[in-house]
Amino acid sequence: MNNKSENNILIVDDRPENLFVLESLLETMDCNIIKATSGNEALSLMLDHEFALVLLDVQMPDMDGFETAEIMRSNSKTSYAPIIFVTAISKEKKCIFKGYEIGAVDYLFKPVEPIVLQSKVSVFLELYNQKKVVEEQAALLKLKLKELFELREANYKLETLSTCDGLTGISNRRSFDNYINISLKNCARTKKTISLIMVDIDYFKAYNDNYGHLKGDDCLIKVAKKLSSSIKRPLDFVARYGGEEFVVVLPETDKEGAIIIAEKIREDIESLRIIHEHSEVSPYVTISLGIQTILPEPSYSAENLINCADKALYKAKANGRNRTSVY
Repeated sequence: MNNKSENNILIVDDRPENLFVLESLLETMDCNIIKATSGNEALSLMLDHEFALVLLDVQMPDMDGFETAEIMRSNSKTSYAPIIFVTAISKEKKCIFKGYEIGAVDYLFKPVEPIVLQSKVSVFLELYNQKKVVEEQAALLKLKLKELFELREANYKLETLSTCDGLTGISNRRSFDNYINISLKNCARTKKTISLIMVDIDYFKAYNDNYGHLKGDDCLIKVAKKLSSSIKRPLDFVARYGGEEFVVVLPETDKEGAIIIAEKIREDIESLRIIHEHSEVSPYVTISLGIQTILPEPSYSAENLINCADKALYKAKANGRNRTSVY
């Protein structure tokens, strides 16, 4: 076996002199010659090597070329290689057709013409090399797609980290800032009202101080989850504003509608029955809510809306907490 390239050619013939002739004719070509003297040996070699071409003698004892080719074609590991039958038997059509039916790609008749042999082998070496290029490009494309999907997944995770609150999993302050500005512009354009609800957990510092920060975090997660499930419309938006404060944006919602939603939220949080023995308004965790509703002008700022809702929230706290107040 020569080591000229990765292009392997298997020549199969039970007569050593025939193998020698074929090998001599192919020695100038860019290929490795691997020889077999029987069908069984050829099959064994095909399990261990990849071949660009098989030159297979038809007349061999024990297992002839036709039988060998049939077995090659029936095995997924050996079915890929093109087979050229090399034969000295009759050129009758029935013999040739039999070879093609089995899966041969061509015939060479003995004595082999050197130019014909070399020309045909060159064609199959070129096809094999092109196949390798295609396979390499396909593998590279698959790798690039994998990298693209991984990059997209990483970008999604980064985007999620930048827009979601790390503790509660709902939208964060940054995401709220973007959404409220977009919502104000849309409502100004369509001349529809928008409502903002500021939400604060009552006596949360006392909860944290007495139950510990782990319990406090668990409380925030439960409140955030309930807030999110209380909001039903696609346009409505819930975010953690900071600490124990949350915000609810209600585009295209008037004051009466906002009050109904705020009261539902307040009752839903109270229904969680999170024990709070250190609250001055209830044995359970409660919230206070402040509402501001406006019909925004194009120049109206989100800061004004937030400040007004915050003042309403302060009013709810001043009036005893666990209640909703409107600016």
